[in-house]
Amino acid sequence: MHSTIQEVTERIIERSQATRAQYLAKIDKARRQGPHRGVLSCGNLAHGFAACNQDDKASLRSMTKANLAIVSSYNDMLSAHQPYEMYPALIKEAVHQVGSVAQFAGGVPAMCDGVTQGNPGMDLSLMSRDVIAQSTAVALSHNMFDAAVMLGICDKIVPGLLLGALSFGHLPTVFVPAGPMPSGIPNKEKARVRQAYAEGKASREELLEAESKSYHSAGTCTFYGTANSNQLVVEVMGLHLPGSSFVNPGTPLRDALTRAAAVQATRLTDLGDNYMPIGHIVDAKSIVNGLVALLATGGSTNHTMHLVAVARAAGYIINWDDFSDISNAVPLLTRIYPNGSADINHFTAAGGMALLFRELLDAGLLHNDVNTICGRGLEQYTKEPMLKDGELVWEDGPKASLDKEVFSSVKAPFKPDGGLAVLNGNLGRGVIKTSALREGKTRIKAPAVVFEDQFDLGRAFKAGELDKDCIVVVRFQGPKAIGMPELHSLTPPLGVLQDRGYKVALVTDGRMSGASGKVPAAIHVTPEAYDGGLLAKVQNGDIIEMNAETGELILHVDEAELARRENKQADIDHHLQGMGRELFAGMRCNLTGAEQGACSLFVRQEQAL
Repeated sequence: MHSTIQEVTERIIERSQATRAQYLAKIDKARRQGPHRGVLSCGNLAHGFAACNQDDKASLRSMTKANLAIVSSYNDMLSAHQPYEMYPALIKEAVHQVGSVAQFAGGVPAMCDGVTQGNPGMDLSLMSRDVIAQSTAVALSHNMFDAAVMLGICDKIVPGLLLGALSFGHLPTVFVPAGPMPSGIPNKEKARVRQAYAEGKASREELLEAESKSYHSAGTCTFYGTANSNQLVVEVMGLHLPGSSFVNPGTPLRDALTRAAAVQATRLTDLGDNYMPIGHIVDAKSIVNGLVALLATGGSTNHTMHLVAVARAAGYIINWDDFSDISNAVPLLTRIYPNGSADINHFTAAGGMALLFRELLDAGLLHNDVNTICGRGLEQYTKEPMLKDGELVWEDGPKASLDKEVFSSVKAPFKPDGGLAVLNGNLGRGVIKTSALREGKTRIKAPAVVFEDQFDLGRAFKAGELDKDCIVVVRFQGPKAIGMPELHSLTPPLGVLQDRGYKVALVTDGRMSGASGKVPAAIHVTPEAYDGGLLAKVQNGDIIEMNAETGELILHVDEAELARRENKQADIDHHLQGMGRELFAGMRCNLTGAEQGACSLFVRQEQAL
């Protein structure tokens, strides 16, 4: 093992001894209370299988055949999740053929940040993750199930499903992807039209046409944002079938993988000899593996919150220093938009997941002594699935990149370090995605231009007020303020300013999209302005320095002056009402800081610690 990866793993294990022990004791107790249907009264059990056919009723009465829970985030407004409409039927049929039962246990909400960006609904986005976790727990709460399959892909949905599944860590759980849509127009062309529209050089009709050619069919968006980062991380953590993350929907191979995933879940239950619950798969080594793969591919910065929360759900405490140290040790192996012009389908064609596993394993950057849904170790993940004479088989994947412009190697990486840096200074702590930054864009020192609403920035841009070197501060966007919405709609105007030759950057306690990165941005700044962070004292014209190379985020105002200033009061009432936002007031109050996962689910546990 690489010494830094080993060191980070060991310190996570050390700092998490008490919380991991508590977690393992909890899931062991839950296991010993089973088999679960056996503890139900006759009336309870009769309710549980009342709608089943006679064969399934007989199977569920016997207590010897597995019952698989299907938890789905299907809706047909979200292109990535539309294929899940047909999955329950495929899963039930496949499970029935091996003598077990599958029941649809529950649905979870699935919103699309691509639809809500720049709109009031975006204020609910991050909080939806915790709602999904709770909905998953409700779905699994009936004590009817021996294993589960989770159907989810996109931004908050997979982390939410993980959080919920880990609360039932005694159950074997398999995650089942639906795959990316086929490639549309090049991502660079889409970005060009967006910037042209921001400058008034393209009409709304031209913009809509370009967007429609990019997001054009069922499947995940093809850029390397949070959705595709989710799939990559979950596979590296051993919760997908090998090579299943990026197979396009509506193909025979995709359907074969879905059936195989369901059958595999039935093989892992406590009714047989190969019991492997999710709580024994997601451990310190698998979490570190997920971090390594995320950073080696320049993945989404949203995981600086999501993986922190997921780790906590499994009893582990990780922080941004862990991300930073791993990023410094891991080379950047891929160029996938926004880190390059290729999309996720090009990544797959260049070698895909099988080659990624091979490169990282050979370099000692992944722990191989881990549990997966397919057994012990990761060698099987260097193989890729295919159909031969109608049968699903796995064969050795590529041993070298088939397109070195998209996929490099550990020996000749695109960069010697990963795609993320952690920033520290008197403004607080934040993260910056460096993998997509152009040469010379990692350092900037400039006057602040302060906004307290992302929409005010757009008006200032159109008025020409930002045509200068500046660091744009957008504050009161944090978890406790308004739920930490994504600010991806700021990328086109800031990108235009950058292309005009101005030195610009963003500092915010909000989030940016997993598809962002062209403009240097210190994001997730904590403590947030609403919770006493120094961001609340920044004034127009103050000099701010952001340096991803040295890890500095500094407000150059002397201490005496800062002591005289009062924290600016947040004018955020318009973000707290309407579009259902008033229903989330209690959750907002309980959200932790960004580095603690921006999570409302473990407040009492954290207070007890």
